[in-house]
Amino acid sequence: MTHINLKSLLILTLLCLIGTASALSQQKQVADKIVAVVNDRIILKSDVDTEVRQYLQQAQASNQQITFSEDLWYSALQSMIDSNVMLEQAEIDSVIVSDEMVNRAMDSRINQMIQQAGSEEALERALGNSIVQIRADYRDQFREQMTTQQVQEQKMSSVEITRPEVRSFFNDIPESQLPTIPEQVELSQIVVTPPELEDARNEALRLAEALRDSIVVHGKDFEELARKYSDGPSASRGGLLPMMPLGDLVANYSAAASALEPGEISQVVRTDFGYHVIRLNKRQGDNIETNHILIEIDEESVDEDFAINKLEALKDSVINHGASFRELARKHSEDESTSAMGGRIMNMQTGERKMALSDLEPSLYRIALLLDEPGEISDPRPFTMPQTQKRAYRIVRLDAHYPEHVANLEDDYARIREIALQRKRMRVMNKWLEDLREKIYVDIRVDIPESADDENLMAPNQESVPVGEE
Repeated sequence: MTHINLKSLLILTLLCLIGTASALSQQKQVADKIVAVVNDRIILKSDVDTEVRQYLQQAQASNQQITFSEDLWYSALQSMIDSNVMLEQAEIDSVIVSDEMVNRAMDSRINQMIQQAGSEEALERALGNSIVQIRADYRDQFREQMTTQQVQEQKMSSVEITRPEVRSFFNDIPESQLPTIPEQVELSQIVVTPPELEDARNEALRLAEALRDSIVVHGKDFEELARKYSDGPSASRGGLLPMMPLGDLVANYSAAASALEPGEISQVVRTDFGYHVIRLNKRQGDNIETNHILIEIDEESVDEDFAINKLEALKDSVINHGASFRELARKHSEDESTSAMGGRIMNMQTGERKMALSDLEPSLYRIALLLDEPGEISDPRPFTMPQTQKRAYRIVRLDAHYPEHVANLEDDYARIREIALQRKRMRVMNKWLEDLREKIYVDIRVDIPESADDENLMAPNQESVPVGEE
């Protein structure tokens, strides 16, 4: 039977772990048994069932048409054995995931969930447990997942691939099976954000200062004013930003908040989002909890003509006066993610410059469609900055165009190399795990499971599926 390497797919999120906690509790009430042992670590049938259930739920949430099979159950068992083998090896190699690393990872995940739920109270109601208890219940699982990831990364990062190996990998692909590469482009941009009109800026600043005075001088309730006046998404929770690392906050906010003592109120602080009044509630190492009132500057009261005229002048400098688009982007572009690279836009998933035309976000796609020849520069066009959700303008240059074509080494070497490298790393990892299983005591106490009905292993809206004999 083919072993499906599920572990790369089953790096489960805390949300998924918590979301199936009640199902796991029910599962423990039925007859259970040990299905594998790795040294002194045991794996229960219910543990494998839960792992499979979570995978099916994630697949369904991603609109993937995956259903239960015996291969899937056995692969989940094998991946759990591999995880425990790697945990044993981590102890041998002294691989340690510190409490700080675990806390930061858990804080980040829980904060995401709080934002989705709307507040800590809403999340606790939805999960039927306190945040403190959630952290306690899942800290060990989180640490184990992070440890196995670290062991995998250390092993795989040492595996490299040579150009002859890439060529050999490509040449072994039958010509009839070579993939078609979609139309691709390489693009660069210069971004300018319209400045606020002075009246709008002054109005927002005056309101923020008045609210601060109401709190500091007149003793008004911070949370009440935040709920009434704040423009931030946390307004409904009284401006609460739960415990999070300073590095996750914008620079001016984190600098002002970290300078406060618990209970102290900041001066009015300006960030890209507007004007803030901040109260520090508590600090734990480099993590802080704050409340804030955000007063945004009216987005309609900006000088759009300034941005358009500046971009038109920069475009003219390139086309008619020989200026370097790359240097102008470094000097003038206000998009931090591209300016340092001379305006080059990268595929955030792959880190490559080549991007499939169909994968571009809509506003960039519409611009790219109108650029015919490499070197052509668009007119200034509006878009929304992903980091700040602010309106901005940009000019875009077409650097290269690659028509749809059958994959070849000359045009697609980077993509082919990445696929070949991942295949090689997977082979090395599987061989390494086989060797570890010879060194570390592993006792699998079930055969490949027979089909049997078990109503406890059901993804939402799915019929009962077999999970193996009891």
